[in-house]
Amino acid sequence: MTTTYPSTQLLIANQWVDAASGKTIDVRNPATGQVIGTVAHAGIDDLERALAAAQKGFETWRDTSVYERAALMRRATTLLRERAGDIARLLTQEQGKPLAEAKGEILAGADILDWFAEEGRRVYGRLVPGRNLAAQQMVIKEPVGPVAAFTPWNFPVNQIVRKMGAALATGCSFLCKAPEETPAAPAALLRCFVDAGLPPGVVGLVFGDPAEISGHLIPHPVIRKVTFTGSTAVGKQLAALAGRHMKRVTMELGGHAPVIVAEDADVALAVKAAGAAKFRNAGQVCISPTRFLVHSSLVEDFSRALTSHAQGLKLGDGLAEGTTLGPLANARRVTAMAQVVKDAVEHGAEILTGGERVGEAGNFFAPTIIRQVPLEADLFNNEPFGPIAGIRAFDRLEDAIAEANRLPYGLAAYAFTRSFKNVQLLANRVEAGMVWINQPATPSAELPFGGIKDSGYGTEGGPEAMEAYLNTKAVSVVGV
Repeated sequence: MTTTYPSTQLLIANQWVDAASGKTIDVRNPATGQVIGTVAHAGIDDLERALAAAQKGFETWRDTSVYERAALMRRATTLLRERAGDIARLLTQEQGKPLAEAKGEILAGADILDWFAEEGRRVYGRLVPGRNLAAQQMVIKEPVGPVAAFTPWNFPVNQIVRKMGAALATGCSFLCKAPEETPAAPAALLRCFVDAGLPPGVVGLVFGDPAEISGHLIPHPVIRKVTFTGSTAVGKQLAALAGRHMKRVTMELGGHAPVIVAEDADVALAVKAAGAAKFRNAGQVCISPTRFLVHSSLVEDFSRALTSHAQGLKLGDGLAEGTTLGPLANARRVTAMAQVVKDAVEHGAEILTGGERVGEAGNFFAPTIIRQVPLEADLFNNEPFGPIAGIRAFDRLEDAIAEANRLPYGLAAYAFTRSFKNVQLLANRVEAGMVWINQPATPSAELPFGGIKDSGYGTEGGPEAMEAYLNTKAVSVVGV
């Protein structure tokens, strides 16, 4: 059975509406290349109505008790879990990932929202002893205001919930510019909140021309906080625009995650953990392991094992039974993968498996392992954002760490070792916002999620995520 794919509307003041102009954008299934629906294309008039709703929603939501906020958020997550199967089918149709991955994303999103709902009850101020004994000094935390969020197509639900969870828990309203390529799953997510009883304007959803929407929302006086997940190049542009208007910003940008397999590593564990992480969502993951740095004594065994893992994946439509690797999200990614492989071969690298498009219909690219990748190759300098892994040998752990840190990115990193000494060295010296050792990526709501250097700033996990949505106010009172 295939869930009927809807045409997606805008969400303004709890009403699902077409764009005032009636303009729409086609949505394609990446497994077939066929148009499966449309999404409303907002114009400036639509954005103005959405902004006015967000302001009214904020005025209501900031004065709603944290206990009621938490209860409403939990009511929404109950609906999200109940609808997870149907939403997952929408997500797979528009984005391509295997159905099991899609459902896992939605259920993980519900867990993240539940955590933030509870964490909102622990946003504490403090009393500060004063120099004047007649004074009472307080530090108060207040919601920053309406939030503009810009989210990507690779995780259409999960990238929203990380932003929306912190915003709603702290009392902010939330206006999201979700991806035009994958609109139905975000709409189904926000429908859960409308159906749960959130006041009008507390959440909103728009689609359209990304440059036009960001150029209008970010400078607008209603918006007080901007959060973006996407490429480093676009993130820098939006951060600069926000800076000109003194808007607070969280940026979760591109990565190029190294995987260091030390001399004493468990090769089987490294292949199982890093291999699964590498090909999740066809490698279209900001924290996807990409640069495999393997000790020279292990590189042959590791290369054979990772190649076998890749060859064991079943490429196909994400809705088909047994599919473990879906299509790339759009045709642009197929072209990009072919160029990455071509460049690596021209630089002398060896293709162990894959390296080519599969079939004529859809955006399928074979899982690819490339060995002996020179540092000059594009694969070791720019994030491929696809099902390609590059392997390079090293002799000294310090050299591997230097290579891991060579690029301007610092989002995620992985390492495998049995040595506590190595663990300490890796934990202290690898320059990344998140480091996973002897395991695949295990991002959770309670841990910080974000990068350093050109991978952005701020975090979308842990108690630290709440601070970006709060103003800190000092109040001193003297009795009269």
